Amino acid sequence: MAEDNVRHILLVSGGKDSTALAVYMREKHPELDVEYVFCDTHKELEETYDYLAKIEGVLEKPITRLSSGLGERGFDHHLNVYGGYLPSPSVRWCTKKLKIEPFEDYVGDDPVRLYVGIRADEHREGYISTKPNIEAVFPFKEDGINKEDVLRILEESGVGLPKYYEWRTRSGCYFCFFQRKKEWVGLLERHPDQFEKAKAYEKVEEGYTWVQKESLTELSRPERVAQIKENDAKRKAQAAARRNPRNLAEAFTGELSDADDEQGCLICHL
Repeated sequence: MAEDNVRHILLVSGGKDSTALAVYMREKHPELDVEYVFCDTHKELEETYDYLAKIEGVLEKPITRLSSGLGERGFDHHLNVYGGYLPSPSVRWCTKKLKIEPFEDYVGDDPVRLYVGIRADEHREGYISTKPNIEAVFPFKEDGINKEDVLRILEESGVGLPKYYEWRTRSGCYFCFFQRKKEWVGLLERHPDQFEKAKAYEKVEEGYTWVQKESLTELSRPERVAQIKENDAKRKAQAAARRNPRNLAEAFTGELSDADDEQGCLICHL
C-alpha cells in the first residue's frame, strides 16, 4: 500500500479501548493525519454522546459521525425491511446495516489503514473488512499494551472512562441484545424512557424479544428486578471467591475478567 495516498482511520465506538487507542495514536504518531470516525445508529446512550464530546476535547479534533441515511434509513427502516425481526446474536443485521456498510461507503475505494483497538492481552480479531483496500493494524498488540495500560492512558489523558461503565460493560445501542439482564435493569433505572422505547420494539406474541425467553415487560416487574440484582450479586461474590485479581486493573476496577468484551459486535464495542 503506497504511503503517500493512504488514509489513516480509527473507529471510535465510545468504549474504553478505541478511546485509549485514539489518545495513544495522537501521542505516539502526531505526524499521521488520523481520521476519527463514529458510526452513529441514532440509538446510542446519552452517556455515549457525552463521552464522544469529551474525547473530541482531548484530541482537539472532531470525530466524524456516520449514519445510515441520516435517520430515514436507520434502524427503524431496516427493521421494517427485515419484517420486524429484531437483531440477535445469530442474526446481527444491525451491525451490517448501521455500522459496517456506512463505514465502507465512507471509505469507498481509497487505500485505508484502519487502526483497531484490540489489546495485547486479548484473543479476538474485531472488525476486519473484506475490502482489499482496507488494511487492519493493531497498535496495542504490536506494542504490548494491556488493560492496565489502557486504564492508565485514559486516566492520564483526562478523558477517563465513559459514565455508562457505572452500570454497563460495553458501548453500543441502548437496546443491545448482548446486554446482561442486570444491564437491562440498569437501563430501566437510569434511562426509563429508552427502556420503554426498547420494550415497544418487542413483539412478544411472535417471539421477538430482546432477551431470550423473557420480555422486557416481565423483566421490569419489581420482583423480577430484585431477583436479577440478587443473582448478579451472588455471581460476583462467587467469582471473587474463586480467585484473586490477576492484575492491578482487576484490583482497581473490580472487573474479574473480560468475558463481556469477548462477545458482541466488535465494531461497536471496541
